[in-house]
Order: sequence, then C-alpha cells, then structure tokens
Amino acid sequence: MNLRYCPTPEAVPGSGQTDAAVVIDVLRATTTIGWALHNGATAVHVFADLDALRRAAAAAPQDERLLAGERGGRTLEGFDLGNSPVAVTPAVVEGKQLFLSTTNGTRALERVQAVPQVFTCSLNNLAAVVARLQALAVGHVRIVGSGWEGSYSLEDSLAAGALLHAMATALGSDPHNHCGNDEMAAALALWQVWQHNPEACLRRATHGQRLQRLGNHDADFRCCAAVNSLAVVPTQVRPGVFGLV
Repeated sequence: MNLRYCPTPEAVPGSGQTDAAVVIDVLRATTTIGWALHNGATAVHVFADLDALRRAAAAAPQDERLLAGERGGRTLEGFDLGNSPVAVTPAVVEGKQLFLSTTNGTRALERVQAVPQVFTCSLNNLAAVVARLQALAVGHVRIVGSGWEGSYSLEDSLAAGALLHAMATALGSDPHNHCGNDEMAAALALWQVWQHNPEACLRRATHGQRLQRLGNHDADFRCCAAVNSLAVVPTQVRPGVFGLV
C-alpha cells in the first residue's frame, strides 16, 4: 500500500491515481465528525460555503437538523453548535443530521469529493481507518491534511504520521516502505518524536495556541489527543455527506 501525504487541500494534485482519500483535521473537524456519528447523528453534511450549507439545511426537517460550524475557532452566529467534539453528545445529536462548515476541514473534504472512497481520520480512530483500508485492499491512498487557511499544520501532520505508523504495524512492515512522498516521511518522523505525548504537540501547534487564546479548550484537547478512543470510520456515502457504513 502506497500512502502519499498532502499537508493542505491546495497541495492535492488535480490528477494522478488515488484509490482512497483520508482527510485529517485533528483540531477539530474530523474529530467532531467521528464523535457525532458515534453518538448517533444520522449523517454529517460538510460544506466549505455557508450559503450552500443554509440552503441544504433548509430542505431538511427542522426537528432533524443541527447547524454546526466555526470560523477562526469561534462558533458561527446563529448556529446550534460550534466545532467541538465534546459538544456532540448523544443527548444533542442522536437522530439528527449535522450541517457542518469549518475554517479548514470542510474545505479539505470538498477537495477530494470525487475520489472513489473518502474517509475521515483523527487520532481517535487510527486503528479503525487502518482496518478499513486493509479490508478494501486499496493500493494508492491520498492522506490530506486540512492545514490552516492554506498553510501547514503540525497536528494534522502528526496524525498523518500516526496513520502510516499504524498501517505499517498492522502489515508487519517497515513504515518507510509505504511512504509515497517526502511529506509522508516527514509526517512519520513527527509522530516518532511526539507519539508518547500527542496532546503536547497539539498544544504546541499554531492552531492549538489559537484555541488556548480563545478560552478553555482543555476538554477538546484531551479528546482530540486520545489515540484510538473511537472505532468508527466516517465514510462519504454521497458527495459531501458522511455516515457509518
């Protein structure tokens, strides 16, 4: 299995063989999507554009929809939820459809909508994503970090390296044998440095520092840093819509 890493949506090439795409936004979109589906949300609809989100949400029954989103880490005005994985509890999201837009993660998901298989990954569900990729026996996997407004993010690269490491461990092989580009090798090295304290890496990251300036996000950091705390694999069931299959 060959894994190539694109640190931002802008780095995803317009052509080239890709059997599956795995999108990562540790702080916090893909962590939130995973917990929302685990806790009973029926679907998560993702949008880069807020007007498109509002139009789609308006077509859903009012008692079955929740608007969730942020810009710059702050909850959007008039939305039911922000982008916190600890806020999407069963009491809030069970039986609901989430209509989600975030600063970076939903842009990354939109960028790879046309790939045959699209999954979301965080530090929480590494093993589950590895098992899914193995079951599909895909050859070329594109791992896409969400970054921050087009620039590199430390936390997404950490998770990309963790995913490669988990894949190689499951296959009983040297992780370097699966590196498809230098970006992937660098992400692996990052994970090897921080694997024993991923929360410290998340807090060191620029976006982690931004969240800390905005307020107390300790619960989010603990949740986002918890390796293999989830067994779900959010899967694109139709363009822009994620569920459990």
